[in-house]
Amino acid sequence: MNKPVVDQTRTIDRVNATLKQRYNRERRFRRFGLGAVVLGLLFVCLMFLNIVTHGYSAFLQSRVLLDIEFSPQVIDPSAARDPATLSSADYAALVKASLRARFPGVKGRSEKRELYGMISTGAPLALRERVLANPDLIGTRQSIWLPADDDIDMLVKGHIDRKVPEAQRRIKNRVLAWVEQLEADGAIDTFFNLTFLTGGDSREPELAGIGGAIMGSLYTLIVTLLLSFPIGVAAAVYLEEFAPRNRWTDLVEVNINNLAAVPSIVFGLLGLAVFINFFGLPRSAPLVGGMVLTLMTLPTIIIASRAALKAVPPSIREAALGVGASRMQTVFHHVLPLSMPGMLTGTIIGMAQALGETAPLLMIGMVAFIVDIPGSALDPATVLPVQIFLWADSPERAFMEKTSAAIMVLLGFLILMNVIAVILRKRFERRW
Repeated sequence: MNKPVVDQTRTIDRVNATLKQRYNRERRFRRFGLGAVVLGLLFVCLMFLNIVTHGYSAFLQSRVLLDIEFSPQVIDPSAARDPATLSSADYAALVKASLRARFPGVKGRSEKRELYGMISTGAPLALRERVLANPDLIGTRQSIWLPADDDIDMLVKGHIDRKVPEAQRRIKNRVLAWVEQLEADGAIDTFFNLTFLTGGDSREPELAGIGGAIMGSLYTLIVTLLLSFPIGVAAAVYLEEFAPRNRWTDLVEVNINNLAAVPSIVFGLLGLAVFINFFGLPRSAPLVGGMVLTLMTLPTIIIASRAALKAVPPSIREAALGVGASRMQTVFHHVLPLSMPGMLTGTIIGMAQALGETAPLLMIGMVAFIVDIPGSALDPATVLPVQIFLWADSPERAFMEKTSAAIMVLLGFLILMNVIAVILRKRFERRW
């Protein structure tokens, strides 16, 4: 009986006929993928460009050069050794007297009010600090750079158009003329705004800074790291190396994976109910904020640590057990050191995620207006994301500038933490 002959020529012809079409589809898919990557990078670059162009000027501050007469009639020379008396002197009168001397033509009450408003309300505080540091200034005349008001600052930086009609800008014509006269005399200029990085929050934009938010974020992340890293690593080691395989451990693993996808505000509600309402811990404290962020970060650290433990080859465990090491010695002397780089990488990524969180911290009161720099994890504080949230809600143009600048600082910290994670992974990671 003859066997049927398979027509292989026809099959090859069909394959060759569709080969060009399949190659074209592959090329189109690659182009679409490359286009998606380029489009994503373009949007990211546009976002960074928009933030930088709106926020870089917040690192500069406009100041006015005034000749301050530290008059003995205003500051009692006999009180040079009494800081309380020196602090209570009317330093605002010194600023006003200097402005009147520089612009002697200003006579009306409303004009004087506008003239005095060119200088920041923080200028008297700056003069007080100088006198407290050096009482010998009493009775002398000094040329001192003092911070300008936020509207004048915006004008000098070019954020207020001088050519538009007076009714369409916040600066009146006579104030604009005074500013231009100061510019012609070289008595107004911009300097690096150190107060923005070292000062606390303020209702005056020119005096507001992120120093308090930075310290609050630092204390919060320290508490988060001290709690989440040992607990997360211990949980991962137990689940991966010692826990029996039963329904209980399966339930725990499923819940850990589910917790990693829970909205962060839920952890804030949990922290509000447990840490504040039940245990009575202080509101707005980095200690509570760190504990809340620990709850949010633990699933990420546990999952990353378990993945790092799984990446260690079984031969390492078998060799250690073969030479007489106990199960505990095998894990802590051999497996854990080899998996530590992956654990550290996961921890740093989790900490970077915690640094950018706002919702859970709003629930525990870290949205409060905090002026003082926190000195410990128990002092009232805020954090960078919450500070950005507060400033973004303010109507002043200067706060919009500071919002973008604070976002730049926050993104800088996040990029730095991710770079550290990449460096650790590249330096200590082993290929098995």
